[in-house]
Amino acid sequence: MTSTSDSPSTPSPAASAPRSAVGRRAVLGAAAAVPVLAGLAGTASAAPASRRRPSRLKGGGDLGPNVIVFDPSTPGIQATLDEVFARQEEDQFGPGRYQFFFKPGTYQGLNAQLGFYTSVSGLGLSPDDTTIHGDVTVDAGWFDGNATQNFWRSAENLALVPANGTNRWAVAQAAPFRRMHIRGDLNLASSTYGWASGGYIADSRIDGAVGPYSQQQWYTRESSVGGWTNAVWNMVFSGVEGAPAQSFPDPPYTTLDTTPVSREKPFLYLDGERYRVFLPALRRNARGVTWGNGTPRGTSLPLDRFYVAKPGDSAATMNQALEQGLHLLLTPGVYHVDEPVRVNRPNTVVLGLGYATLIPDNGVTALKVADVDGVRLAGFLIDAGTVNSPVLLEVGPRGASRSHAANPITVQDVFIRIGGAGPGRATTSMVVNARHTIVDHTWVWRADHGEGVGWETNRCDYGVVVNGHDVLATGLFVEHFNKYDVQWNGERGRTIFFQNEKAYDAPNQAAIQNGSLKGYAAYKVGDHVTTHEGWGMGSYCYYNVDPTIVQHHGFAAPVRPGVRFHHLMVISLSGHGQYECVINDTGAPTSGSDTVPSVVVSYP
Repeated sequence: MTSTSDSPSTPSPAASAPRSAVGRRAVLGAAAAVPVLAGLAGTASAAPASRRRPSRLKGGGDLGPNVIVFDPSTPGIQATLDEVFARQEEDQFGPGRYQFFFKPGTYQGLNAQLGFYTSVSGLGLSPDDTTIHGDVTVDAGWFDGNATQNFWRSAENLALVPANGTNRWAVAQAAPFRRMHIRGDLNLASSTYGWASGGYIADSRIDGAVGPYSQQQWYTRESSVGGWTNAVWNMVFSGVEGAPAQSFPDPPYTTLDTTPVSREKPFLYLDGERYRVFLPALRRNARGVTWGNGTPRGTSLPLDRFYVAKPGDSAATMNQALEQGLHLLLTPGVYHVDEPVRVNRPNTVVLGLGYATLIPDNGVTALKVADVDGVRLAGFLIDAGTVNSPVLLEVGPRGASRSHAANPITVQDVFIRIGGAGPGRATTSMVVNARHTIVDHTWVWRADHGEGVGWETNRCDYGVVVNGHDVLATGLFVEHFNKYDVQWNGERGRTIFFQNEKAYDAPNQAAIQNGSLKGYAAYKVGDHVTTHEGWGMGSYCYYNVDPTIVQHHGFAAPVRPGVRFHHLMVISLSGHGQYECVINDTGAPTSGSDTVPSVVVSYP
């Protein structure tokens, strides 16, 4: 999502901040942090272009210069935080990637302002193990108070005691807030209360009230809140203690008592002097946080079971590590892959830090998962390459049919981008063929601004295609694709919260024509599907090249008793294009330029 002004501005990259000698990097096996090279790199590509491939790869090792570890006695913490923020505040499409870790303990008087591609996390098993008396802040001063481009940043596994009682987290897409404990209030808008388009909270406790204010939509999963002050278009809750009662469309709250099935994202933590990765257990009909009563349920792996990848590592090297039975930790940086990263073993973990980014070269698929149990993909970005890839992420091969009900594949905080950082092309961004997959918070985005953007320049026809049966999506953000944003062919699929914008840059009505239909639905359920369900779903149009374009509907599905939707809406942003219906031929058309939702409470 971007500004809905007639001429959305694109920020210029920030000038390079001066280097300093302040910095830390993690050394696996030791909890101490040691000085790094002179300065934070400002680019995450400082590793050699290639690394010699040994006969057998070892797990563990150095996390590199862009993983910065603090303990309460570390000098100059605020200066380091400020230095990285100066680099990343406006660098929306740059190469910089950073991960801050805070060791367990208490920290005083900090304000960690987060810019692009910056993650901050605690290193305890519980958020309360690491307490900051201060803030982890996202604001929008760089964009004149408009928070709709505050993408690609995250906070995880910390307790905060906000300096003035309220922490500010004014974000848009791809900015997860996980395993956080706010001992006060949480404000989801910028300091000027300008436009905002987030967002996602999971496994978090906010003791005070959450104030969305100008946030247009939001999804909160398995958390606890002390109150929720308002709603704009679409606020969805599943398994949230203290959530407002269901009242869609006025106010537009969709509230589910539990989440049908979930498994929290893996995370790095310190066990004494050693690093491990915690793997949270599967939950069914889940409600509330996982960490509220002592040690969370799950298992853990020592980090020497992971191949610690660095920018410059080839796909062949990562595949060798995976074939050896190692898991994969992607340290912050940009990785070009000339063949797919292949995850073939059950229960493999691929975990990214600091928005580690895979770019496929020569039209390959960036990552493929076999039809196996328990794979966990988490915390990385896939950026389309200049040569068209048929698929960027394939979860299960075509025809996958095994049941994974007891131990599903999970895809969490895995984000996909086509264009923006430069020309990129694909036919389909993500294909989910494996049964029982859980897609928990993704933003799949064909860029509408930045470099390499145009109807054909960064063409990608399909955002997410689901062929597998029994797939669940919790927090599905998919935007701007040339044809269907989501095409769901599998049986018994479920989506809790969907946010979409149709492609801004369609040149004319003919360019989006779908046979006899005006436009491709944002969310299309296959004609043969007999069972499907969705809750809290919105599609918006902003056809700024040709505002006369008409989109027939936002949602399309077969008319069967087992195909059900709850709380749908379509919106014309400022009258730039219109919808004739909400779903199929049902629902009032949008009209005028008032940006008022047209809703269907229940379908059929």
